[in-house]
Amino acid sequence: MKQVNALQLRQSMGKVVEGILRTGEPVILEKGRKPVAVLISIKDFEERFVEKAAAEARQALLAEIETLSRVSSDTTSSVDILREARGGI
Repeated sequence: MKQVNALQLRQSMGKVVEGILRTGEPVILEKGRKPVAVLISIKDFEERFVEKAAAEARQALLAEIETLSRVSSDTTSSVDILREARGGI
C-alpha cells in the first residue's frame, strides 16, 4: 500500500488522486511518520460505509416491522377500545 506524507500530498494531490483512480489502491497519509488517515476511492467508500449503513438501517426497520406485526396478547375488542376512548359512551 502506498504511503505519502502531508507535504507530498499537498505538492502532488492530483497525482495521488490519479493513482487511486487508476489502481483502486488505498493510500496511507502520514504525519510525522505516523499513519493518520487513509485515502480511498469513492467506490470503495460507498461499498464499505454507505451501503453498510443502509443495510444496517434496513435490518433495524425490518426488526421494528417484525415487532409491530406480532399478534397482541390484549383481547380487548376494537369497539371496547373506541368506547373507552370516547369516555364510556
